[in-house]
Amino acid sequence: MSADLTTHYGGLTLRSPVVVGACPLMANEPLRSECIAAGAGAIVLPSLFEEQVSRFNDHRNLDNPPPISPISEVDEQSFGHDAWTYLSFVNRCSVVSAVPVIASINGSHAETWVGFASELEEAGAAAIELNVYHSPQEDFADPRLMEDKVVDAVTAIRKAVLIPVFVKLCRQYTSVPYLVKRLVGQANGVVMFGRQPDVDICLDEVRLKSKWELTPSGVISHSLGMIMQTHKFCPELSIAASGGVGASVDVVRALLAGADVAMVTSAIYREGPAVIHAFLNGLKSFMETQKLGSMSELYSHRPLDFATDDDRARYAEALSSRHPPSDDLAKAQLR
Repeated sequence: MSADLTTHYGGLTLRSPVVVGACPLMANEPLRSECIAAGAGAIVLPSLFEEQVSRFNDHRNLDNPPPISPISEVDEQSFGHDAWTYLSFVNRCSVVSAVPVIASINGSHAETWVGFASELEEAGAAAIELNVYHSPQEDFADPRLMEDKVVDAVTAIRKAVLIPVFVKLCRQYTSVPYLVKRLVGQANGVVMFGRQPDVDICLDEVRLKSKWELTPSGVISHSLGMIMQTHKFCPELSIAASGGVGASVDVVRALLAGADVAMVTSAIYREGPAVIHAFLNGLKSFMETQKLGSMSELYSHRPLDFATDDDRARYAEALSSRHPPSDDLAKAQLR
């Protein structure tokens, strides 16, 4: 009997624990359809940005606001040009999709977009993923104030909608598990972690620029320890593992660490939507080998944790061990 992959993610019931993360690819309806056909449990739509919502707010009280396009006329290549088109985009996706569609907001000031959250709910979004942006001016802010900003934003959006709210976190918070604990009762789950662009310097024009690259496969291992800590400290909230899920073994490790779903984006860019089917086949194979019939049976192995003595011994061994020297270094040492 094949394993049952039905998954519960922050109030949503999904047919599988592999979710397509927010990325421009999901503006394309044929690609979304291929991801769904491959077995994706949910789709996170590309983000709408605070600046676009601000323009929406400036015009919403006018006597003749820009009309919202019928869903059949939405140009999906320009969905992000304004908030009205994004609402139509969300509406069309929710109508034609066989899996939950999660809208995404990226912004810094909650007062700008919190009212828009109800518009997304009305348009048909099954949930909202919130990415709270911290400006460079906040790099030296009190860590508690930065965490307060996240908590206040989620609290405000929670009052505005009934659908689930997920928060995409970055790695730079002082204590991620403690921040997640503060979100209990407001957020339905957290995404660990949101990808930040690298800062590069354009030498021709001597200016800074943001540099986006695909996440290397397998680097989800860098997040497993924090996912385990967060799940152990705060099992009440769902966790989505994000960043570096490039193989079925990454999906399995993320789920065993404490995540309810594994988000995939870069692997779709590299290998196409069919990679989702491969991930799910690998997960099923693991579950059948371990004689696990459902996701709840897989979760029964959590929380994974080192015994105190084992943990200390592994820590000391790791610090004490030496990587084998390169051939050149080994030759130099023999001289």
